[in-house]
Amino acid sequence: MTLTMTAAAVLVPLAVACGGEKAGVSVGTQPPVTGIEWTVDSVTVDGTTRRAPAQAHMKIEDGQAAGSFGCNQFSATAKVTDDRIRLSNPRTTRMACGNTRMTFERALARTLTAGPLTTQAEGRKLTLGTAAGDRVQLSRK
Repeated sequence: MTLTMTAAAVLVPLAVACGGEKAGVSVGTQPPVTGIEWTVDSVTVDGTTRRAPAQAHMKIEDGQAAGSFGCNQFSATAKVTDDRIRLSNPRTTRMACGNTRMTFERALARTLTAGPLTTQAEGRKLTLGTAAGDRVQLSRK
C-alpha cells in the first residue's frame, strides 16, 4: 500500500506536467515562442549585423508564421518542436523599398528559411539561430 501511494505521488505530478503541454509550444524550461507578437530587432549573417526597420515583426501560431520584413509582408508554414523552429513554403509581397531595407529583407528571409532554427529565450528576448551561426534577434512587442 505504501509503495502504491509513493508511486502515485511521483507519477501524478509527471502526468500533469506532460499533459499540460500544448502542441507547438516548447517543452522543458524553454518558454513558449508561439502565440507571441515578436519585434525583429536585427539579423546577423556572416558576422555582419543589420538593424531591423521599425515595422519588422512576426508571430508564429497554429502552424503558420506571418509578419513583416520591414517593407514586405510574409507568411510561411511553421513547425515548432522542442527548441527548434522550421519555416518553409515562404510567401511574400513584392513591394520595392530602399536598398538598405531590401538588403535587410533578403538577409532576414534567407536566415528564417535556412533550415531548422534553434531558439534561445532570455527574459523578453528570443534568438533564432542557424547551423551556420547566423541569428535573428527578437523581442516581445
